[in-house]
Amino acid sequence: MIERLFPDTVVAREAFDDSVPVTLFPEEQALVDKAVDKRRREFGTARRCAHEALAELGFPATAVPSGPRREPRWPHGVVGSITHCAGYRAAVVARSTDLATVGIDAEPHEPLPSGVLNSIALPDETGWIEAHLASHPQVRWDRLLFCAKEAVYKAWYPLAQRWLGFEEAYVEMDPQTGGFTAKLLVDGPVLPGDRPLTGFSGRWLASDGLLIAAISVAADPDA
Repeated sequence: MIERLFPDTVVAREAFDDSVPVTLFPEEQALVDKAVDKRRREFGTARRCAHEALAELGFPATAVPSGPRREPRWPHGVVGSITHCAGYRAAVVARSTDLATVGIDAEPHEPLPSGVLNSIALPDETGWIEAHLASHPQVRWDRLLFCAKEAVYKAWYPLAQRWLGFEEAYVEMDPQTGGFTAKLLVDGPVLPGDRPLTGFSGRWLASDGLLIAAISVAADPDA
């Protein structure tokens, strides 16, 4: 279902359990050798999704190791993103000639744990969420905000190569269109075509007990 949130240039693969056997590359296996079984299984399935997506994009079989902030490190010429949560794993990839970056996050469609909203939301975001939880309770807007900000970070980091805090992006949801915007509250990098990065536009969905947020940024400034 995640492919609905992206242009046709993106290849997406997803899984809803860990039933398919996975063979990891040594560099990948080393990342979870000391992890608990649950972590090893979700990591393996997410990497399997990444391998399959890369193959469909036309790239040879290769490892997808992790960088210093546990971000996936893609082959040259590829941008991508990975997510996993209870009951869901996914990876999306695209050629860097088509997209400058992508970011995805999936979360269970459940309330945020007590106290978490105050640690991730700006005051205006909190007010909007509280109002919409009362008027449109069919969507857990608090968890969706967290999901969108995670997608923002995953799209931001490959471009900026530095941390972005929850308080450094202001997110607005559109309940009618299933879209969202994120305004950066810090200076961003300059993209090809001399484009200062000031924010992101993304899409979200609520389906099958999941919330998913996705961002893609065109590599071509005229696209």
